[in-house]
This record gives sequence, structure tokens and C-alpha cells, in this order.
Amino acid sequence: MKSFSGSKSLIAILIGLFILAAAGCSAENSQADPEKEEKDKKVSMIFSFKSPNMDPHTGFTPIRAGVTETLLKLDENSKIEGWLAEKWETEDNVNWTFTIRDEVKFQDGKKLDAAAVKASLERSAAVNESLGDSLKIQSMEADGQTLSITTTEPYPALPSELVNPYTSIVNTEAEKEMGEEEFNNAPVGTGPFKVKTFISNQEVQLEKFSGYWAGEPKVNEAVIKFNEDANVRSLAFQSKEADVVYNIPAEGIESIEKDKELKVESVPGLRAHFILYNQQSPKVSDVKVREALDLLLDRKSAAEDIMLGHGIPANGPFNSTLPFGIKDEVKAVNVDKAKELLAEAGYKENGQGKMEKDGQPLKLELITYKARPELPLIAQLLQSDAAKAGIDIEIKNVENADTHLVENKDWDLATYSNNTSPRGDGSYFLNTAFTETGALNAGKISIPELNELIKELNTTTDLDKRTQLTRDAAGIINKEFAHSYAVYPNILVGVNKRVQNFNPTAEEYYILTHTMDVK
Repeated sequence: MKSFSGSKSLIAILIGLFILAAAGCSAENSQADPEKEEKDKKVSMIFSFKSPNMDPHTGFTPIRAGVTETLLKLDENSKIEGWLAEKWETEDNVNWTFTIRDEVKFQDGKKLDAAAVKASLERSAAVNESLGDSLKIQSMEADGQTLSITTTEPYPALPSELVNPYTSIVNTEAEKEMGEEEFNNAPVGTGPFKVKTFISNQEVQLEKFSGYWAGEPKVNEAVIKFNEDANVRSLAFQSKEADVVYNIPAEGIESIEKDKELKVESVPGLRAHFILYNQQSPKVSDVKVREALDLLLDRKSAAEDIMLGHGIPANGPFNSTLPFGIKDEVKAVNVDKAKELLAEAGYKENGQGKMEKDGQPLKLELITYKARPELPLIAQLLQSDAAKAGIDIEIKNVENADTHLVENKDWDLATYSNNTSPRGDGSYFLNTAFTETGALNAGKISIPELNELIKELNTTTDLDKRTQLTRDAAGIINKEFAHSYAVYPNILVGVNKRVQNFNPTAEEYYILTHTMDVK
């Protein structure tokens, strides 16, 4: 027994020595391996809008995910600069010459030349009809690295249109080899990241493109998830499931920033939140009804109580701080004046505080969506103040506002949000939101005076003249109450401090870049 006990002691000592040795090995192995850390660099993001596919000619996700690039882009001051095209020139605003960078390759190794750019632009115009209308291209010729474009009319806004993410350059030859469906989920672009896997409306996984022309990306992999629920996005950021999260709700910022590893960037943007009126609806086709609703929109409360100061009250389509923004005073809520306008439109109170016309109450359907968390709150704000004037507003939340507004005609108004000056110029928004063929004209707005002014703007070269025409257009929009602008919101982006070399920008286009890094 005694010898057995001694054996037990010896075994215990040996086990102890083994554990210590193992611990030492473990500690040694746990020390930072720089090479391994470089290979493991990964960033995770959440965007607020779903992406049914990755076709860059119908959606913005590919350019935001660093998969595709355009001929021209915006710099940090929203000025146009070269990207895939290193320079461009024209003498008459009809005949244009673009010099394509010589060192660029697609993600499958094919060289980027003018012929590939021409084929890609032809595809974009065929896939996206409204883009074809806005480009106004009559013909294109490719010669080596030189692309010549002739427009259907003098068109000084062409460079601005070529900043549009829908003009992203892809390898159309790859589409022929892969097939349309596969290509739409994994397009072959020139950007720093290529698609690894894509799950419709859920996520896209990306890996770096080591042959990227501007330098090897710092991050090896990235995953971008899509979630339209602001609270879910916020919680995912707080739990560190995601490093970068777009459209954080303003009311969640204080709680988030209690964590020293997290921050929320509040970036003055080029966007406007507004009320969109459906001109096909007989209830709001009367300008006096629209003016009444305009007077019931509490812009100050939208900026201070909903955006919590991360935005400023709006006075028109373009941010009043921009050169072409108008300087009109921001309208205050005026219930009495709204009632007067409704009376002029033929409505009268029914004795129960409701406005009626021909025995029918003024009841409106307002469409909203939760991908931008402040929009449903703006809808509720308008609903509350409209009730004071006898207007009954029924709020309807939809998953995809763009699809709903286009496919249905029985809605009356909607909360909406657009980047109204994404290229340092108002022509894009004016052409897409107010012309007959405009992709953003879900309300079927048609104002002859405005149409003529937009045509003049499209052919005007002089910058001062363009600025004045844009202001004049904003004046017409306000006079006709085509939209009611509520607030110019800041972009609220949650950023984990492990993310380096990333600054959210006003245009909201360039998010995942080759310079982004993580600790």
C-alpha cells in the first residue's frame, strides 16, 4: 500500500509537469502571429436595405461592397474626379472622349479597355431603361483605351451621370460564360473585392481581389448582411456582431457610446426625407390639399425630436447649405391655415372634427417603411398634426416601398428619402424624380413649367446659370407642392473602433474600399 501511494504521488507530479509544459506551449502558441493575423483580417457590416441580387445596373450594393467601379467618382468634397477613366474632355458637350486607365484588370484577369467599357455601358442601358434615357448616348466607339461618346444633344451633365452606380463597369464576356443568373449574383467587376457567396436579401460574402489596380486590399474577407429592422441592426452593433452598421436609430446613440469600443459617426449628407404625393390619387391631386398637408408637417420636430439634432429642417429638395439650395424660411405648422385651404378645396367640418366633401371624409393612406427608422416616426408626426385639421391618415408599413409605390395606384402619400444631390449637382434628382421617364417618379408628377426648365438645365454649361436654374426648379417644386420636404438628415453609421481608415461619406456610395483595415 505504501509503495502504491508513492506511485500515486509520482504520477501526480508527472501529470502536473505535463500540464505546466502544455500550458507553456499553449501560451507560446497564443502569442500574436503577425502573418496569421494578416490572413485572418475580416470585417462585417450591416446595410439597411435588402438586395435581391448583385446586378450593379439595377442596385447600389455592388459599388458599396467594393465589387464594381464607375468611370468617374466623387471626391470627399463631392467634386467629380477620374476613377476607371483617368481623364475626359469635350469641346461641344456632344462629342466626348474618355481615356480608360491602362493598368486595370477585371477580377477574372481580363484587361479593361474601351471595348469592355462600351459593352458594359450598353448592358446598363439595356437592363435599366431609365438609365438609358438619362445617359442620352447616341453612339459609342472604342479604340484601345479611348472611348468616344456622342450624345443626342448638348449634354454637360454626362460626367455627372457617369458617377451613377448604375453605370458600374463589368465584364460582359464573363456574363456570357457564366449565364445571366449566376452573373447577377456574382458580377465580375474591377473593384477590390469579389463575390464569394451571395444569398438573396440576406447577405453577401466577399474576398479580396489581390490584383486590384489601386493596391492590394488591407482586409482579406468581408461579409455584408441586409436587415431592414433598425432595432436589430442596433443590437447587432452593440453586441459586436457587426463592425459597421448603417442607419443607426438616433435614439440609440447614447446607449451605444457607453461602450468605449464603439462610436456612431453622424455625417451631414446630401439626402432629404420628404412626403411624396401620388398625383394619380384624386384626394391629393388638388394643390390646395397638398399645401394644407405641407402646413401640417412639423419640420422642427422632425429635426429635433426624431433626428435628435442629427439633421436640419428642410425648406426644399436640396440642402439649404448647398450653393444651389434655396434660402426660403422653413415653414412652421399652421393648422388654421390648413383648414382654410381645405375649405377652398371644397371640404367642410362634419360636426365631429372631421373634414368631408360630398359626404365622404378626407381619409388618406400613407405608405412608409422601416429601413430608415425615422420615416415611420415622421409618418406618425404628420398623422397626429393632420388629425388636428380633421384629416384622417392611415399609416401602412410595407417591406419594399419602391416596389409597392410602383405596383399600386391606390396610395395617397408616402414618406420617402432620396439622395437629392449625390454628385454635387441637382440635375440627377430633377431628372429622375420629376420627368415622365424618371425612375424615382412613383407619384407620376408632371409639371410643364418644371419639365421645360429641366430641359434647359440639361443643356446648360455655365455653372452659375445651372445653379440659378436648379434654384428656380426648387421654387416650382415648392410652389406646386410636388413633395413636402421634412428634414435633411445626417447619415448615422455605427463603427467599431477596430475598423481603421474608414470615414462614412455624404454620397453613401463608397463604403468597402481597399484602404479599409481592421485591428
